[in-house]
Amino acid sequence: MIDINSDMGESFGLYKMGDDEALLGYVTSANIACGFHGGDPRTMDATVAHAAARKIAIGAHVSYPDLAGFGRRSLRVSADELITDVLYQIGALEAFCRRYGTAVRYVKAHGALYNDLADNEELAAAFADAVLAYGGDLAALVLAGSPAVGVLTDKGVRVIREGFADRGYTSGGRLVSRRISGAVITDPAVVAERGWRIAKGAEIQSAEGTALVLAVDSLCVHGDTPGAVDLARALRDGLADHSVPVAAFA
Repeated sequence: MIDINSDMGESFGLYKMGDDEALLGYVTSANIACGFHGGDPRTMDATVAHAAARKIAIGAHVSYPDLAGFGRRSLRVSADELITDVLYQIGALEAFCRRYGTAVRYVKAHGALYNDLADNEELAAAFADAVLAYGGDLAALVLAGSPAVGVLTDKGVRVIREGFADRGYTSGGRLVSRRISGAVITDPAVVAERGWRIAKGAEIQSAEGTALVLAVDSLCVHGDTPGAVDLARALRDGLADHSVPVAAFA
């Protein structure tokens, strides 16, 4: 069984990003931006409303405070800064969840924070402390195969190992930098193929051409990727074609 998650709710003011409502027809978990890299009160409210109506699991998609850079720039923050920023973002999203009779079920870092957490054990520990401080048995989506998985698990956080059907991987199991050609995959057929192979523990090809096997609990399709709805549809169909059941982990 595999979960399909997507980053969404990232529109801001007059700036539209992605087709969240359509995307919700193919995912089982929604990572909703909380205002630090994208999203605003109206966008958060609308995205939660649509997700709640479809009974989609809702997660807080938290970020460094980097709205201008869409959260894709690494910032030097102390452990206390990270903890308070993460708590702030979860709390903001929880308010909208309460309006629609649902709740935040998990937390996923965005962009630079996600990548930094993967290999920075001190940062991962602070992230775990924030999740535990909020309470409510929140799970955390973490890059599969990264040291962060062990750090959060050791602290008592329920970890969901995440893989990416629409991103290139290095031979070491890290995501290829978006600054490099081929980092983002936009061909639905390729996304579908990689998705079911990752879900079944079969080999995929890294950017260097080597074989890579990932152990994951959830697959992500980014809502801001061009043609994201088509990619999510292809992924869902590909999983069904290979007898992989789809369900939310939360």
